Amino acid sequence: MQLTQFKVMTFDVVGTLIDFESGVLNAVRALGGDKAAKASDDEIFEPYKRGRDKFYGRSSFAMKDVYLSLAAELGYKNDDATAEAFQLAVLRWPAFADSVEALARLRKNFRLVAMTNADRTAFSAYSDTLGNPFHDSVTCDDTGCAKPNPQFFAFNKGRQSAFGYKQSEILHVAQSQHHDIGVARELGYTTCWIERRQGQQGFGGTPTPKSLTKPDFHFSSLKQLADAVDAELAAGVKAA
Repeated sequence: MQLTQFKVMTFDVVGTLIDFESGVLNAVRALGGDKAAKASDDEIFEPYKRGRDKFYGRSSFAMKDVYLSLAAELGYKNDDATAEAFQLAVLRWPAFADSVEALARLRKNFRLVAMTNADRTAFSAYSDTLGNPFHDSVTCDDTGCAKPNPQFFAFNKGRQSAFGYKQSEILHVAQSQHHDIGVARELGYTTCWIERRQGQQGFGGTPTPKSLTKPDFHFSSLKQLADAVDAELAAGVKAA
């Protein structure tokens, strides 16, 4: 199997292209007071995930409540102004260092489609941060559900079909085993796992999957994926 046999790459955005873990940690430590500034990653991530489970609404609105839940649980600064500042910071989460350049390279040879649990408002901010590389996008506002719900994938499958693309022509690229890799494989997609936390313990700010799914392709960065595509293309030129 070769990467260059696909026509479409669908991407999880938050966690794969946007470094939400650094965004959460930096904002909590900057806003939460002295105790928060000294907290470990896991001390922040565990109540963050519990708060996101409680307040699972649109990311451009609900994250202030996620912060208030986290702050109340840990004894951090938890006034409305601080929560609003955390909400604003969510829209400014940074891209991973390799995302913009790698996406620009991949765009030359593939149709790039964002598949994100972020809402349309938040995704617009992230797309701008990434250099607006996508040919198409599907958000939770469009689907009315969030990954790992199979209906999210069904919505995008129908959408891409309308543009003439078959499921067999799609490679799904993602970091989250829980939200993406496991369900995509179950639904028959070819998958590429970008293991952003390779070499680190645990799953950070992402829910722990019931089990690890072996992907069809496996890289620790998006740059490695783009490099592998370029290598295949170069080899094809040489062979020709």
